Amino acid sequence: MKLKKMPYDLVIVMPVYNEEECIVNVIQSWLDILSHIDIRFQILLLNDGSTDSTAQVLTVFNKDPHINIINKHNSGHGPTILMGYRMALDMSDWIFQCDSDDEMKAEHFPDLWQKRMNYDVLFGIRHNRSQSSGRKMISMVSRLTVKHLFGKGISDVNVPYRLISNHVMKKIIAHISDNTFAPNLIISGLIAMYKYRIYEILVPHESRKTGKESLVQLKLWKMTLKSFKQTITARYNCSV
Repeated sequence: MKLKKMPYDLVIVMPVYNEEECIVNVIQSWLDILSHIDIRFQILLLNDGSTDSTAQVLTVFNKDPHINIINKHNSGHGPTILMGYRMALDMSDWIFQCDSDDEMKAEHFPDLWQKRMNYDVLFGIRHNRSQSSGRKMISMVSRLTVKHLFGKGISDVNVPYRLISNHVMKKIIAHISDNTFAPNLIISGLIAMYKYRIYEILVPHESRKTGKESLVQLKLWKMTLKSFKQTITARYNCSV
């Protein structure tokens, strides 16, 4: 049976929320990098109900054939990522997810892309990341939770710099509900559990220079607890 040829080699899933100050530069940096690679690509920009001028700022890309802007009601970072993942499944052979805050630069993407044929999943691991003590604790708990429930194999389980082949994403995303707060945790866990071929490189992480984090400390801990419960549930559902 001949496999259906996808319209694109790559779809980038980029959730956006209140990034009016940096989003144009971030998108342009990706366009510049990808234009130097022999690749058919599209960037899915999912504006998750931004309350600033993000939607208006994004109109500068309305006529760019490589950009697909989706203005949606706010549903949160996780559900927005999942929406993008599900859309990308019918569009491309490879799916890459990154955030829109410019903390991890586009210039490091070619290093992942060049290695893709020998791996199923490729991660950029956050290097020299500056975190508060609370976020360090949450990162450690997340890493240990995924390792205990699913198995080891991924160094940065929630990193927003991941390249995943279509066939892997299609199998994994079937186990994840649309309202999941931190789907990348579960995706990392299932990748480890199914023993897919993993490649990791260090990618410099820079602190946010514009805007502000959408989760204050108390809300962050509440959402972390919710994510912990959802991750356990997903692991159980994969066992039954």
